[in-house]
Amino acid sequence: MPARSIGTATISFGLVSVPVNVYSSSESRQSVSFNLLSKKSGTRLKQQYIDPKTSEVVPREEMVKGYEFAKDQYVVFTSEELKTLEEKATSTIDIAEFVPLAKVDREYLDKVYFLGPDKGGDRAYRLLAEALLQTGRAALGQYAARGQQHLVLLRPRDGVLVMEQLHYADELRSVKEVPVGEGEIKPVELTLAKQLIEQTASDEFHPERYRDTVRERVLEAINKKVDGQEITAEPSQDGGGKIIDLMEALKASLSRQASEGETADGERKAS
Repeated sequence: MPARSIGTATISFGLVSVPVNVYSSSESRQSVSFNLLSKKSGTRLKQQYIDPKTSEVVPREEMVKGYEFAKDQYVVFTSEELKTLEEKATSTIDIAEFVPLAKVDREYLDKVYFLGPDKGGDRAYRLLAEALLQTGRAALGQYAARGQQHLVLLRPRDGVLVMEQLHYADELRSVKEVPVGEGEIKPVELTLAKQLIEQTASDEFHPERYRDTVRERVLEAINKKVDGQEITAEPSQDGGGKIIDLMEALKASLSRQASEGETADGERKAS
């Protein structure tokens, strides 16, 4: 089943314009959520907003939006004033510069979309994708949508342009804010750690090997409840004795990985 476009846009760089369709890069899977119910009646509870000064319920038509500029002090904006502040959607992806793709840090990534050529844009689309691929660069620009202006990066992948919505620099926290204690790295420990990495290393990225087992377990429990079954806690598994010494932990990990590897090899030979 072909992907369905969620919008259209035009990539603009220099005097070149490329009409494109925007596609979601992932299929949104609804998270498992629970509603708050009355313990007595079993009915779903309604959310209400209470004025703490009067203890009265405030209906939505009597609510306004305000920004707290100081403790308990607000400036109020009307709906019309808020609309004037919104960025006007232009549907244009304005490319400002081309940067080395390898130089873009991963922590800037926020959301990902796929772009496909729209009517009349096939040749220009393919040209841009191939030029980016051969130069090893990505297109950096801005895109206005839903009242906001986004920083975006266009990169090629398998002949398709991928649009990554990035965080602005002032939205990111510095890694220098993370406290890292002092500690000596011993050469023998580093050697063992590298061996452990190599034992479980893969040459390719295979995300399909992993599943959201927590979501599966929750859905299974819900189905049991619907069928009238009781849910009992599973017995906790023994995690084994704790190894506090770093050297012992590395050696034990290498030993376990080796034994698991031998078991896996034996199963493959048997099959």
